[in-house]
Amino acid sequence: MAKILMKGNEAFGKAAIEAGCKYFFGYPITPQSELPEYLSRELPKIGGAFVQAESEVSAINMVYGGAGAGARVMTSSSSPGVALKQEGITYAVGAEVPCVVLNVMRGGPGLGSIQPSQADYFMSTRGGGNGDYRTPVFAPATVQEAVDMIMEAFDVADYYRSPVMVVADGMIGQMMEPVEFRAPEKKRELPPKDWATVGTKGKRKPNVINSLYLEPEVLEDHCWHLQEKFNAMEKNEVQYEMYKTEDAEFVFAAYGTTSRVVKSAIDILREEGIKAGLIRPKVLWPFPFEAFNQIPNARNILTVEMSMGQMVEDVKMAVEGKLPVYFHGRPGGMTPTPAEIVEKAKKIIAGELVAGGAR
Repeated sequence: MAKILMKGNEAFGKAAIEAGCKYFFGYPITPQSELPEYLSRELPKIGGAFVQAESEVSAINMVYGGAGAGARVMTSSSSPGVALKQEGITYAVGAEVPCVVLNVMRGGPGLGSIQPSQADYFMSTRGGGNGDYRTPVFAPATVQEAVDMIMEAFDVADYYRSPVMVVADGMIGQMMEPVEFRAPEKKRELPPKDWATVGTKGKRKPNVINSLYLEPEVLEDHCWHLQEKFNAMEKNEVQYEMYKTEDAEFVFAAYGTTSRVVKSAIDILREEGIKAGLIRPKVLWPFPFEAFNQIPNARNILTVEMSMGQMVEDVKMAVEGKLPVYFHGRPGGMTPTPAEIVEKAKKIIAGELVAGGAR
């Protein structure tokens, strides 16, 4: 199949259509606005529907309704917009409604800036809504991965009856790269949507989609049921890349666009005789704790993020104090450079820095 040069946001949209998504509910916000623009043009061509809601709160509740009727439904936004959707996301988890939520992250807090960021890691992996819940979180590093992960996200959502998040810093949404739209690998046998609210046709009792359980014993049973799904996700949905870690004595941890910058830094370090490697989570939750048991030669770990340091907490939990963990971050929409990462690594190797510093 021939490759097509596409902007990341438009590739997200085409991938969603290829995955069977026919309904999109959203609201424009930079740096993801090209995605709803693309879908507003393309969805009607396939008999689908695009609705620009009056707000992000409205959009996520429209998703709840469309997904509850058994359709493949998607919404997208950027950081403050996704923050507004959090109540609807936790409702969808509680009601076991599958959907895909894309966050093309920008600088924050608050309205912040329109520049790329990774400062929504906590909001994405810990859940920004109420209650005990988790959602799988894909994190592409290329436009091709953006395509592949959106397609897989719909399958994961249907398999577990759960919202699934895809998070990409704004740079991935705005960059152009060649992509191909391959048929997604069938990793799961998807269950029938016999729970959907499509009308009884006089043949069965009505299906009810709900996240309200007033009897505490009933709610507790439901929470244990959800936890069983989260446990299955932790067992089956971990994905990560190991880059030049076989002999690495200095190991980086990074995801998304930042991981691409880190790879350039690793190549520079190796040219200078420093054995460096990278652990890249492709799924942020469930986090690839197991990957950090596969670096027997490592002496130090440096986590690099476009934030003040969020994933670094999971890295510290992964190594369980067996290795010193350092952090290098650029917040507010700033992107680290290979040169500054190389300089930071050399200072750590020389013993000039103490683990746990902010930068």
